[in-house]
Amino acid sequence: MRYISTRGTAPVLTFEQAMLTGLARDGGLYLPETIPTLTKDQIAAMAGQSYEEIAFTVMRPFIGDTFSDDQFRDLIAKAYAGFGHDARAPLVQLAPNHFLLELFHGPTLAFKDFAMQLIGQMFQAALSRSGDRVTIVGATSGDTGSAAIEAFRGLDNVDVFILFPHGRVSEVQRRQMTTPSESNVHALAVDGDFDDCQAAVKDMFNDFAFREDVKLAGVNSINWGRVLAQVVYYFSSAVSLGAPHREVSFTVPTGNFGDIFAGYIAQQMGLPIKDLIVATNRNDILHRTLETGSYTKEGVEPTISPSMDIQVSSNFERALFYAYGQDGAAVAGQMEDLKSGGFQISQGAYQMLKDTFKSGRVSEDETSATIKNYLAQHGELLCPHTAVGAHVAEMHLGTTPMITLATAHPAKFPDAVKAASGIAAPLPPRMADLYDRPERVTRVANDLSALQAVIKERITL
Repeated sequence: MRYISTRGTAPVLTFEQAMLTGLARDGGLYLPETIPTLTKDQIAAMAGQSYEEIAFTVMRPFIGDTFSDDQFRDLIAKAYAGFGHDARAPLVQLAPNHFLLELFHGPTLAFKDFAMQLIGQMFQAALSRSGDRVTIVGATSGDTGSAAIEAFRGLDNVDVFILFPHGRVSEVQRRQMTTPSESNVHALAVDGDFDDCQAAVKDMFNDFAFREDVKLAGVNSINWGRVLAQVVYYFSSAVSLGAPHREVSFTVPTGNFGDIFAGYIAQQMGLPIKDLIVATNRNDILHRTLETGSYTKEGVEPTISPSMDIQVSSNFERALFYAYGQDGAAVAGQMEDLKSGGFQISQGAYQMLKDTFKSGRVSEDETSATIKNYLAQHGELLCPHTAVGAHVAEMHLGTTPMITLATAHPAKFPDAVKAASGIAAPLPPRMADLYDRPERVTRVANDLSALQAVIKERITL
């Protein structure tokens, strides 16, 4: 299996190289040269299997000879051993055709754990084999950072630097990043928004001298390994509702497009998905793009669903690559136009996107009302992002089973959840002392040179 860049000019890589590289040299994102498919019989055979068994079947065709079968099974087992539910990603029925996929049973209580725990295991195995050391730099709107720090804390051959927007993540999210005491993890509070943090990370990858100097690696969803790990729970949940013998639909609260793009990959692999529905808050660039064909940046407004407070949606580039018939030059041109504020998608590419994805936008009042209503009607306490997804899902309910992705535990957003429902969701016992732990955080200006200086000063070479 070989990996190519969405912009067409970067070197073709193996899975291991693409995983350790993150962003391609031409600024693009890596994708498999071809998407493997599974037969109906292979998908049907997943019924009754463990999450780990399904994960092996889904991901094995993508990894080439990076790991042997036995080693890959072992890495998967280690990745999910610390999850708080035997099913890993259990389904909860809300209505006859509406289901909640709980993705918050991992160590940091968010869906990012599914990918990050596995990425951590794969990085460790690959780096132990090569003897190399890398510096991981990532940007977070809240959940990615804590998941990355949890996955890589204490590892011998990795330094981790997470950039998050100062004052724009929940207190629980912040403390999950700032309270680990291991010397190889570093939380950097940036005076800016998430898009500023993400832009800084991309600029570091495009600074080839810096990239080589610190042995830069990335674990944001620009990393193909992250997307691949998320494909698995589309299969596990759909099969539990009768796939491949009947279709299912998914509603996905998303800002960076990675989670729903994983659903697209599952669909292309042969999973019978009827609708893939993007759910956004008022930072609605994805909804506007799917409505109009124009991808135009606006200002980022803080909301009670902060992980979706994004205007530059990195993984949308991967969808564009397929929409343009894998024309890297066309994608590169659109990304160049984005630097000036936006671009118009060609009619053919726009039609492909319209045929593949639906979308909906949810206001702050609607988000709060959904949290309140779901507690009253279903006895389910939702995080604000999941509430955005549930509200949009209700707009599209029909005869096909609908699965809404519950992306985080409500305890990660106590203020918003309590304001909407009157209830403060308690943290799990293993995190009960989170508010008492000392914090370690460095506040940094929204300046590339300043950020690079901090990283160079602290890495272990």
